[in-house]
Amino acid sequence: MLTIENIEVTYHHTVQALRGLSLEVPDGKIVTLLGTNGAGKTTTLKAASNLLALENGEVGEGRISFNGQSIMSIQPDRLVQQGLFHVREGRRVFTEMTVEDNLIAASYALDQRKVKPDYDKVYDFFPRLKERRRQVAGYLSGGEQQMLAFGRAMIARPELILMDEPSLGLAPKIVEEIFDTIKRLNTEDGTSILLVEQNAGVAFGVADYGYIMESGQIVMEGDVAKLRNDKDIQSFYLGMSDDGSDARQSFRDVKHYKRRKRWLS
Repeated sequence: MLTIENIEVTYHHTVQALRGLSLEVPDGKIVTLLGTNGAGKTTTLKAASNLLALENGEVGEGRISFNGQSIMSIQPDRLVQQGLFHVREGRRVFTEMTVEDNLIAASYALDQRKVKPDYDKVYDFFPRLKERRRQVAGYLSGGEQQMLAFGRAMIARPELILMDEPSLGLAPKIVEEIFDTIKRLNTEDGTSILLVEQNAGVAFGVADYGYIMESGQIVMEGDVAKLRNDKDIQSFYLGMSDDGSDARQSFRDVKHYKRRKRWLS
């Protein structure tokens, strides 16, 4: 569904953020993209949704296609109408509008002569939003705002959702609810999802395939089962000791240079 081929991304014509990055999101699958802060995960999503220009960024080389069509020259609003929706990091809801008005705003991505917005479906997935549908979004909790951001994506009925750090700053119970919804939307509607996430444990719980990024490059990829069993992944992302036990290991104990030497060799 989404194919990114050997792209190079720079900011302000000088700072290189991505170097020869390639990945794929198959139809109906959940793919997770993991990496440390600054690895280039968010930049990858912005490149796919054509939001780089808002931050003086550009794709200098490579190709990005959605459903077999090159999308590098298509405006972000047109991409939404074609079925690609980007749920950005930090929720980004309209804080001065009500929950209901936020959902109505998302409905403009639809051709309502053919498809009517399904608000009831969003409220079925997130009953809390129904209870607060008349409330101004800025007064919602962080978890409720994340539900609303997800709900806006659902209203647009995308084929592919790019989701950036949905667990960021949320309580574990809310994280579990959000990821249950991600899996449910994929299972029930067949929606493909490219998921950027720092919490590898919850990401691996829903994803089919994963990519690991370091310094703007993909350094490892594979089925989730393969990645779970990799000792570097266990140490750095799952907090397990080198012997594979559940004994937690400090983030500082993992040697960055050893990972890079092994992964990039």
